[in-house]
Amino acid sequence: MDQLLTNFIRALRNADVRISPAETLDAFSTVQLVGYRNRQLLKDSLALVLPKTSDEKAAFDTCFDQFFSFRERSRLPSSGAPGTDASTTADDDGAQPGNADAGGSGDSQGRRTGRGQGPGAAAQVTREDAGGAESLGIGEISAARSALGQLLTRASTIEINLAISAAGQQVNVHRIELFTQKGLYTRRILDAMGHTELQQEIFTLTASDAIPDRRLAQDLGRRRDWLHERIRDYVEHQFLLHADVTGRRLRESLLRNLRLSTLEQRHHRLLHDIVHRMARKLVTAYSRRRKVFRRGQLHVPRTLRRNLKYDDAIFDLHWKSVKTDQPKVFAICDVSGSVANYARFMLMFLYSLEEVLPKVRSFAFSSDLGEVSDLFARNDIDDAIALALRQYGNGSTDYGQALADFRKLCLDEIDKRSTVIILGDARNNYGDARTDVLKEIYDRARRVIWLNPESRPAWNTGDSEMRHYAPYCHQVDECGTLTQLERVVSRLLQSQR
Repeated sequence: MDQLLTNFIRALRNADVRISPAETLDAFSTVQLVGYRNRQLLKDSLALVLPKTSDEKAAFDTCFDQFFSFRERSRLPSSGAPGTDASTTADDDGAQPGNADAGGSGDSQGRRTGRGQGPGAAAQVTREDAGGAESLGIGEISAARSALGQLLTRASTIEINLAISAAGQQVNVHRIELFTQKGLYTRRILDAMGHTELQQEIFTLTASDAIPDRRLAQDLGRRRDWLHERIRDYVEHQFLLHADVTGRRLRESLLRNLRLSTLEQRHHRLLHDIVHRMARKLVTAYSRRRKVFRRGQLHVPRTLRRNLKYDDAIFDLHWKSVKTDQPKVFAICDVSGSVANYARFMLMFLYSLEEVLPKVRSFAFSSDLGEVSDLFARNDIDDAIALALRQYGNGSTDYGQALADFRKLCLDEIDKRSTVIILGDARNNYGDARTDVLKEIYDRARRVIWLNPESRPAWNTGDSEMRHYAPYCHQVDECGTLTQLERVVSRLLQSQR
């Protein structure tokens, strides 16, 4: 238990909660008094002795909830056996009193699979489930013999998470310092759980002539793959909790390249710092006085005037130049639930570039569209973003209505100095896409840029309208991470020079 508290204090320090040795001793004394059985009592007691400022208290609350909790990140594959209710979930929401020593395994609600998949239970393994293997139809399925195989076929997700956490404690996953060690610790945890014996069992069952054995081999293969991904997520979660301060730069690099949709609330403060640093770097690079020099066209009057001090001897040549107008940027952000995080950080990015892009007008929508530029003028950036998400983040997504509203509000102001940036996944709930409006904008603007936070393979699937919108955009980019966002904004600034 002392090691558990030590790991938790390490996680707090990495969350920028300052804890002195004396406060650490106070925490140990507190735990000796209250114990680990009552989770809320433990949290309230440690909150009295560890965090000091309001920011630290907020970081403590978030870190405690993540360290001593179980959250479902992926569902345990169902064997497809009759009587198996794949939608039944374990009755666990957060850590139970006896689960605190799991040390933050990272899952809350576990999916239960059908118990008792012994001889006589029916299962159907399809070609899709087996990843292209033969279809074995419906029939009997053998019982797993290896310890890990039995755990995967008979336990609930929450029980598997506990086993993963125990194996993680066994291999000291809390000592992870570099993100490049993720594969190493994943393999160590798999080995500690009995992965070698499971692999041997799958190999033996696959070579068997008995159909029930081969069905079990395919089922165990799917569950093994699920376990591997689950452990990778667990190790990544442990890295974010326990990475040493010396690995902060690598942690920031990880956050730059992780999809914003997967990032948690506790990392928003660090992400804000990263965004501001990115923006300042771009401001430094692009804030020089912007001129387009036409070399070869000598500015005779200026040359003569500037060389009078040399008794009409011409030493300094001056060339004609044309100042470029400041660009106008219109940012249209989908702030519905699925893409709200992306909108948050893009708006933060644009408003951090006010020295380079002083004419940024922002619009938010989920169905009806409205301008939120005044919110940023009256409030600091964090409050303004929160207000924008609250006012426009409700409702069913309707890109057609949003484009029509945008045309009504400011189509006449769009000219060849204007860049229109649209951030959204283009999922229109099968409504009218109104591509005619986007074509009008395309014909008037200097550039129309569509940033889609989804990965490219997901475009044009389901209710996505990207195939209809893309022809009326000068540039269409995937923009799901901060690194991709920085690259897009940098290219935008280059195009405005």
